[in-house]
Amino acid sequence: MIRMFCKTAVIFSVALLYGCASSPSMEAMQADVAQYTLPKPAVADKGLVYVVRPSNAGMMVRFNVFLDDKEADSEMGYNRGNQYIYFYVTPGQHVISSKAENWADANVTVKAGEVIYLKQEVEIGVVMARNSLKVLSEVEGQYLVKDAALGTVAKESK
Repeated sequence: MIRMFCKTAVIFSVALLYGCASSPSMEAMQADVAQYTLPKPAVADKGLVYVVRPSNAGMMVRFNVFLDDKEADSEMGYNRGNQYIYFYVTPGQHVISSKAENWADANVTVKAGEVIYLKQEVEIGVVMARNSLKVLSEVEGQYLVKDAALGTVAKESK
């Protein structure tokens, strides 16, 4: 019981400190990514999705990413702390799901040649880290991908 309390206190403290951290201004992010090239470029006939987890909080917990359903064959990969994955999708509407202690979903409409960025946000869970998904602007997405390492890509497209 004491061990569980200590783990919870550590997770809460890290989350609190993370929440207090200020992010750079949009102008600072734009300047930082001005000459940046994405690791995988967009292609003319597909959409490209980057899912980034910029926080190191709960870094040992995998946040698995699924495309359009929550079945094992739909897993596109997973992130741990400060990682990203990418995958190509057919143009149209898609549901991106992220699995940690909970499921988080994001509905996105992707056009051919477009890049969509999603952020896996870490939240405090009961047993392990929870997550939510947030759609990012192009600048913020590039900024977060730029400083993250490649996660585990299970497949580049489905």
